[in-house]
Amino acid sequence: MTGVLPDMLPPRGDRRLLGGGRRLDVAEHLARFGPLPWAAAPGLADLAHRAGLRGRGGAGFPFGRKLAAVAAGRSRPVVVVNGCEGEPLSRKDHALMDLSPHLILDGAMLCAAALDADDIVLCVHRGDPAGALLRAAAAERHREPIVASVVEVPDRYVASEESSLVNFINTGTARPTSKPPRPFERGVRGCPTLISNVETFAHLALIARFGPDWFRDQGTADSPGTALMTMGGAVRRPGVYELALGVTVEEAVATAGGTGLAPQAVLIGGYAGGWLPLPRAGAVRLEHAALRAAGASLGVASLTVLPATACGIVETARIAAYLAGESARQCGPCMFGLPSVADDLRILAAGVGRDRALRDRLRRRMTLLAGRGACGHPDGFTRLLDSALRTFGDDVRDHLHDRPCRGSLLRPVIPVPRAGQPGTGGWR
Repeated sequence: MTGVLPDMLPPRGDRRLLGGGRRLDVAEHLARFGPLPWAAAPGLADLAHRAGLRGRGGAGFPFGRKLAAVAAGRSRPVVVVNGCEGEPLSRKDHALMDLSPHLILDGAMLCAAALDADDIVLCVHRGDPAGALLRAAAAERHREPIVASVVEVPDRYVASEESSLVNFINTGTARPTSKPPRPFERGVRGCPTLISNVETFAHLALIARFGPDWFRDQGTADSPGTALMTMGGAVRRPGVYELALGVTVEEAVATAGGTGLAPQAVLIGGYAGGWLPLPRAGAVRLEHAALRAAGASLGVASLTVLPATACGIVETARIAAYLAGESARQCGPCMFGLPSVADDLRILAAGVGRDRALRDRLRRRMTLLAGRGACGHPDGFTRLLDSALRTFGDDVRDHLHDRPCRGSLLRPVIPVPRAGQPGTGGWR
């Protein structure tokens, strides 16, 4: 073990982050993990690099590289902790903020010390109870040399995108902005800004205490460590689980009690993720490289199992309508492209009329969306749709030929909230 506090007993196995299932106050946190290892701060980027820590917010970017890029800036940086869990199929960040807020604060404070930053901004969605929890935890740390404040961001799907957070903190409007510059170059108040998910900071706090070798004891060479994963849909025990990266889809589903109904597919990574067919995808490992090869991505680490009694096209059409309604409506692809594709998908899901050109039109419009816009919202939208057309190919043919698909009359499986109202409201 190469950690800063070798006399502390590190968590064993894949249960590291959630405090044994109950919230830890600061005294219990210190008794479990020991004091904050300030001595680790100067070498924090190297520790994160040697641990292979990837961001846990969706993209999986190497955190050590991000930290080093912010440190290379010419002005004093700002640290932004992203607790805005905008993905409707994920509850992992809420579980972490509820049970282990001090691990999150530990990681953020170490980053601030490493960067000589004065400010830590904790972002949550407006009205989220997590805001009060984080404020209370920060108040318990009033003797720390770095103060953390909580900012409440509008509860919109793309409001938690990193440039949206910067824009909101700077201007009060939570819409994405074009890149470059990226936040690590010029972010809050024009300063280099480190933004990462709450789970990333919690992992970093443990790496600083127990070392990169301990962190790599779980996971794979490509994706070391553990990850919090939200299991939902047709599993017997839905909820948030901490699993070693590299477990198979089948093993993850078994952790949640297996399936109550015969499964046909799994949606990995949430609304901006991808469908994979079951049981064939059961052997796919939940790590970045293996999922890329399978045509999916880990995203926000949520797995939603669709039973054979449901219709994947109908479920995808419902999600697409929500995503089209949740765009920031400031770029052409989102303003016009997403609603048009969502309408086509709605027609396909209804299975009425034999529009033979519909599938080709969907494919053509999808190519016009990917890689465009101020943020990755169109990319996630097209990734979801492309995976649905591949995974549910038989259903697509049935719908195109006006034949009813299996289970299309049953109640929906995937929860889809109501999208924001059209117009400019709701972003401040």
